[in-house]
Formats: sequence, C-alpha cells, structure tokens
Amino acid sequence: MNLSRIVERWAHHTPGRTAFHFQGADVSYPELWLRTERATRGLAGLGVGRGDRIAFLGYNHPDMLVLLFAASRLGAILVPLNWRLTVHEHRVILADCAPRVLFFEPEFAQHASELPVGLQFSLEAQLPEADPALEGTDDDEVLIVYTSGTTAAPKGAVLTQAALVWNAFNSIHAHDLRQDDHVLSPLPFFHVGGLNNQTLPALMAGATVTLHRRFEPGQWLADVALRKPTLSLLVPATMQAVIGHPAWAATDLSSLRMLNTGSMVVPESLIRAFHARGVPVGQIYGATETAPLAAVLMAHDAYAKPGSAGKAALHCEVRIADGEVQVRGPNVMRRYWNNPEATAAAFAEDGWFRTGDLGRWDEDGFLWIDGRSKDLIISGGENIHPAELENVLADCPDIAESAVIGIADPKWGETACAVVVRKPGAVLDEAGVLALFKDRLARYKHPRRVVFADSLPRNAMGKVQKFELKKLVGG
Repeated sequence: MNLSRIVERWAHHTPGRTAFHFQGADVSYPELWLRTERATRGLAGLGVGRGDRIAFLGYNHPDMLVLLFAASRLGAILVPLNWRLTVHEHRVILADCAPRVLFFEPEFAQHASELPVGLQFSLEAQLPEADPALEGTDDDEVLIVYTSGTTAAPKGAVLTQAALVWNAFNSIHAHDLRQDDHVLSPLPFFHVGGLNNQTLPALMAGATVTLHRRFEPGQWLADVALRKPTLSLLVPATMQAVIGHPAWAATDLSSLRMLNTGSMVVPESLIRAFHARGVPVGQIYGATETAPLAAVLMAHDAYAKPGSAGKAALHCEVRIADGEVQVRGPNVMRRYWNNPEATAAAFAEDGWFRTGDLGRWDEDGFLWIDGRSKDLIISGGENIHPAELENVLADCPDIAESAVIGIADPKWGETACAVVVRKPGAVLDEAGVLALFKDRLARYKHPRRVVFADSLPRNAMGKVQKFELKKLVGG
C-alpha cells in the first residue's frame, strides 16, 4: 500500500468533505483523488518510475500535494525546492538529486529556465498520459528535503512513505487531530514543518486544510476570524508578525483550540501573548531528518510548561546521550541522498539519529532544549550555515580572514553576523561586505550585521573560537 491510498479511502468514505480550501475555492477529497490519478498517469507518460526524482518550484499549492501522492503511487520521489534560494543554489541541489522532471509555477518560469533539468513543465501543463507500470509501497523513498545541516553543502534528507505515515500518526496524537478539524496552513511546503507538521497529517485524518500560498499576518488573522480553523502552526518569526499586526487585538481567536510552534527555542513572550488570548501554544521538536515530529508539547501541558519541547512523540524514542538529544523511530530519515559519509556520521549505534542539539529532562519528564552543539543559525525558522557565508567572504580580495556567527535578534530569533579582518590597505566598508552576497545566496541568509576586527581568536589548532567572537560582538 502507498501514501496516496489514504486520500482514495477518504474520497470513498467522505465524498462531501473538503480536503483543501485554496484561494477562495474548495477541493473535495474525491477531486483530490481524481487529480492524483490524473497526475499519476501524466508522470507515467513522462516515463517516471520507481526511484525517479520529481522537483517542484513554487509557492504552496494543493497540486504539490497531488505530485507527492502521485509520486507515491509510482514509487517516485518528490523534491520540493525552496523558492527563496538563488539559481546558483538550486543548481547545486539539482546536480545532486538529478530530477527527471521539474514542475514550476508560472511566476518561476524565468528562474526555472536557468536550471539544468531537461524536462520542465508549468504546473498547469497538460501531460501525455500512460497507465502506471508499477505500484509504490510504504518502503519506497518518497521525499527528499534539502537542509544545510552541519556542512556548507546542502544535504538531502530522504524520507520513505512509511516515515511520513508514522510522522502523521505522531502528529495526529500531538494535535488530537480529528475528521472535524480545520487546519490553517500558512508555512512553506519546502520545509517539513509546513508540509508534515499539520498539513499532510490533517489529510490523513480526513480533516480540512485552508492553505495559504505564502504567509501574510493580516491574511492569517482574517482567515482565523472568517474560516474558524481549530489548529494552525506558526514559527516564532510569524508569531511575532501576527502579534504585531494592527488587527491582532480585535481578531476573534476563539476557534483555535491550539496553536503549535517549533523550529527553534521559542521566546516565552510570544507564548504568553497567545496564552493571554486563551489559545494554548503547543510545541514540536524535531528536524528535517525526523520528518519532523520527535517530541511534542500537547495542549493540556501548554500552560504548565511554556517553552518546553514536551515529551517523546507517540511512535518515537528520544534520549539524551552525553548531553545531546538523539531520536529513534520509524519517522527518521533513511539516509542523506548521495552522501554515505554524512549518513554514517548522523547516526549513533542502533539507529539513533544525532540531532546535535543539547537538551535535558526536567523532574516531570519534559524535554528542554538548551542550545545547539553545532554552529547552525536558525533565523525565522530558516537554517543558515555559517560556512556558506564564509565561502562568499573568502572570495573577496580585500578580506584577509572572516567568520560568521549567529547573534540574538528580537524578531528573527537569530541573524547572521560577519566578523571581517581587512587586508592591509583595504578600504572595504559594511556596505561593500553586504554587497558580496547579492545574487550569491538567498536574501534571508545575508548578514544583518558586519563587525570589523584586527584578527580572529583561534585555538592552538588554528580553529576560530566562535564563542569568543560572540563575546566580541555581544551576541
């Protein structure tokens, strides 16, 4: 059996229920299944089969889920691309996963034309159809999500159909998801957070999803008031945008029985703002590699343990080993695509995934995340690895040496700060440093601050001591 059969079953059992509400129109479960069947035949007509990759470039759209379900029927693999990345960054990813076909939304036509994929189609294109020659199974790989992880080169976390199903079971438990639930989904599908925390689990539970193409705080508040969702998911940066919106105080939030958040340590001030409005804030802890639900703070614990990552998800194990949070379960990725070395390094003995995060249990058995053992910067829910920025700085002839660190930011949680040592005689200023990143990296990865120094602190082995840099810049 494959992932798509869940949609087929709901179409049979609840033919009148809405699966998606998108841009003013409803998509029923039977219509979602018909679209999936049509897309499956279209992919088969392109020669897509087991193990082939299908890339998608665009904003949130129900048809991206259709492609995921169609891929699952064929045993193929969907690769959602982060639309915020540059052409250069996408080329690196596509060279790694080598998709057979790329689907794009019309807004990204020019961007797509610069990418090295021979078969390209607009999402609206009519495809030649053929009957599928095979049937996917729950053991097939179905999703590759790229993350910067712990190295500068992006790594593709490979998730099986079974991993998505078990993750959905974890989510159904974490949210007490029911058929009569209504999920408001504003976060991007190129992250497992937007795709797998609530959206895909809601469809597996037979619930309804109101889908936003992109997050916009005013639209989120308007749809909470108008469409009365019972659940939604925001990261800290989007929580802050909602709280700071002029319509925040006047918007009726009473339909929400829980708001969930995650992706990084959540400022308690944001949690308190929703609690003051009578909305409990649950939390999800995990990673791209865990699909992502590994630990959950449920609604009934939200007021007593604000800021905690909660307890291990229902079908998952979490342990602390030498201070590091480690995760094991059927939701954990199978491997990194084309990267056996990184795969081996990511796992401890007996299948425990090493998150690199530092955590502890409190006296009541709740998990708390104390920080990261890696240098990863998480800004507004987006991963930024310093090495990517340092590689750009290294290309500048006016820079002798440099390092990038994360510094606290009240809006984004963290932002990147570049510490730069000029070469003798160089007149490089902050504007000149920031200009180096234009068209090289996505805008959200650019440093928000540049600090000039005479030298970088290093240990006896020559490694830059980033904790000393944090002291220097006050981060």
